[in-house]
Amino acid sequence: MAQVPVHKIKKQPRAFTVGVLVVACIYFIVPVWWLFVAATKTNSGLFFGAHGSLWFDKKFALWDNIVALTNYQGGIYWRWILNSFFYAFVGGFLATAVAVFAGYGFAKYRFRGKNLFFNIVLGALMIPSTALVIPTFLLMSKFGLTDTIWAVLLPSMLNPMGVYLMRIYCHESLPDEMIEAARVDGANEMYTFFKVSLPIMRPAVTTVFLLSVVAAWNNYFLPQVVLTSQKLFPITVGLTNWQVKSQAGAASEQVWNLVTSGAFLSIVPMILAFLFLQRYWVGGLTAGSVKA
Repeated sequence: MAQVPVHKIKKQPRAFTVGVLVVACIYFIVPVWWLFVAATKTNSGLFFGAHGSLWFDKKFALWDNIVALTNYQGGIYWRWILNSFFYAFVGGFLATAVAVFAGYGFAKYRFRGKNLFFNIVLGALMIPSTALVIPTFLLMSKFGLTDTIWAVLLPSMLNPMGVYLMRIYCHESLPDEMIEAARVDGANEMYTFFKVSLPIMRPAVTTVFLLSVVAAWNNYFLPQVVLTSQKLFPITVGLTNWQVKSQAGAASEQVWNLVTSGAFLSIVPMILAFLFLQRYWVGGLTAGSVKA
């Protein structure tokens, strides 16, 4: 029986891996490309373009669409963008802070009911966030917080996945010997946390922060339920309202070009946030920090 050369055996798995990666790249890039192309078209170009939906029309109308976004309804689009920035980054910061403190406490402290509380956190991961929207609305309504920024910010502070990730990272990458050495040297708990532990936790903190920001930026159902004032809408709710208006029929104003261009501009901040923060996603920060 003829033997297959070793170099051919090695190339087959590599070719399969490359093929899977190429398919994955196409799967993720094509929608973004379509959105970019659609953002450059007029209303008529979106539906009757000369070169199809995946290529530019004869008229490149991106700048015209941006100007129209600025003028339409008094420029409320940019108010929605600012609202999304506020909800995403303030909510992401608060959610990250809660996750960091909770995860660190679960990983490095012993207290009664520790396993029970952590199991509750794990159980919360199994509950879809949409299932909590109506109870959240009723709770906010009881305290008179509906149609306020707090109705969006307070629920976003609770991030069970962030707590879980921080607990796992602190348990695996933060040596107990380092914390004990700091305590022996006379450092109190706050100094030990902020000066010794937190710098080592930076990759996990950055990851949790980005996940929290993206989740808050993409949040739609909760703001749709708890907010009624257009001036408080995030970009997700505002653009959806424009889409509904455009779908209402010929009697309604057609603003499809504003929806597509507005959607394209709304993803730019998240792309930039990832590009600027990805350099913090490094490991091995504890290498050599504990002496044998």
